[in-house]
Amino acid sequence: MHTYTAVVERCAQTGLYVGFIPGFAGAHSQGETLDELNTNMKIVIAMLLEDGEPELDAEFVGTQTVVV
Repeated sequence: MHTYTAVVERCAQTGLYVGFIPGFAGAHSQGETLDELNTNMKIVIAMLLEDGEPELDAEFVGTQTVVV
């Protein structure tokens, strides 16, 4: 079993949730709900893992609030 952290945003134009795994090329998807996004991400990641374990070129660290 593999565990990845996805960055999730909501598109202002479409209202869709968009997610990607930092550093994991091709690991991105979208969905109308967070549950749908999660399901879609699982499908994409499973397909990508068929080619072997990826060597991630980035790691999710967290978020920051920047006040300007």
